Formats: sequence, C-alpha cells, structure tokens
Amino acid sequence: MSESPVYVISDIHLGAVPESTEIAFRRFLDVVRHEASELLINGDLFDFWFEYRTVVPARHYRVLAGLAEVADAGVRIRFLGGNHDAWGGRFLRDEVGIEILPDHAVIDLAGMTALVVHGDGVGSGDLGYRALKRFIRNPMVVRIFRFVHPDWGDRLARFVSTTEDKAGNAGGTNPVRAEQLRQWARAEIEGRSELDLVLAGHTHTPVVEEVRPGRYYVNTGDWINHFTYLVLARGCPPELRVWETKEGRGGGQIET
Repeated sequence: MSESPVYVISDIHLGAVPESTEIAFRRFLDVVRHEASELLINGDLFDFWFEYRTVVPARHYRVLAGLAEVADAGVRIRFLGGNHDAWGGRFLRDEVGIEILPDHAVIDLAGMTALVVHGDGVGSGDLGYRALKRFIRNPMVVRIFRFVHPDWGDRLARFVSTTEDKAGNAGGTNPVRAEQLRQWARAEIEGRSELDLVLAGHTHTPVVEEVRPGRYYVNTGDWINHFTYLVLARGCPPELRVWETKEGRGGGQIET
C-alpha cells in the first residue's frame, strides 16, 4: 500500500470570509481525515487568532472540532503561524492536537526536505511590516494584549484587517510582494543544496516552480479567491489543486 499524501494549505482567513468558505473548509478537513498522512497549515488559517488563557473564539468552534477529529484519526497536523494568527499556544497544541512550528522551519514532507515560511517579512522590501512584526510579536506586547477584553481585541483586529477587500480584487494578490518572495525562495534553493522544497503563502498567489530539477518553490495561494491546496506524495512532483467549493470536493490540478 502506498503512503498517504501530505496536504498543505494556507491563507483561509476564517472569520473574514463567507460562511460558505468555512463549510467548504470543513469538508476539506473530512477528506484530509480519510486520505492524508499529514496536514500542514502554513499560516493565516484564521483572520485573527490570539490565545487567551481561558477564552476561545466562539465563531471557530466547528473548525476547531474538525481539526481535533483529524488529529484524533491519527493525521499529523503542523501549523506555522502567519501575520494574522501567529499567537497560537497551549489550546491549539494540547486540546486540538496541533504541532506549532517556528518561523523558517525546516521539516521533512513526503520525503522532501522543505523550508516552510509563511512569507511575511521575508525577502527584500516589506520594511514597514518587518518593524511592525517585531513589535506585535514581542513577548511583552503579547502579555499586555492579554489584558484587553477578547471582544475588543477581536474588534481591533477586524478593524485593521484588509482581508475582505481582497475578495474579487484582481485576485487579491500583490504582484510586487509575490515576486520578492519568489526571488527569495529561488535564492534559498540555489544556495542551500539540502533543500528540495521552499513552501510559502502570504501573497495569495498560487505558484509551483521547478527551480532546479526535482527542487521546487511552491506558494499555496489562498481560499479567498483561488481555493488552492498542495498535495505532496513521495516520489512525485508537488501538485497544486483547486477545491471545488460547490460540490465540497476537489481534485483539479491548477495551471501555474
């Protein structure tokens, strides 16, 4: 029997997308539970996630339960936080069963050595966000934010989020940022012979590029406009697919 594949997904932005997207994602999780050996979530699963000690956002209850069912079925779930949900902790780890990865994680995926980044603040440019990232991820700032009532924290996050503006807006992508990230990924592959794969999200631009024979840069796109996800099977090239939201079942390979 062949080994079950690894599924990779990013930039779903639950909480700022239509209910139909969440329903489609829960159907996706059901397929993952039955077909995958591992699920890697490469950032921005949620449009905002911040772990308080005793509070969990009510709107994400069904998705969290679905993820727990995937983990209970023996499917490994790994999560690398994005610029919207980098503040995961004990609840996701201990109650849901998710392994939380650091930024710039090098891991094995379906026999490939993969460098996984969300993509925020990576590569050239993005200088303003680099400074903001250092601030919002500072441990002291995180501790202070815990004193903000969860309802007010959520309102603040929704106020500054631009996710809803990206739906139908030229694909919701930033071509300049996407190219900067692509060039950075290519340089990593060229300069690090141990890497078979560089995985990113963040720019909402689905890409599969073979930089060197058998060595790839992949951006998993998003679930705002593209509904893309990656399938990795041992001995096979990365396959970026589109989830068919109306039928609740995917499988079509995307042209990149």
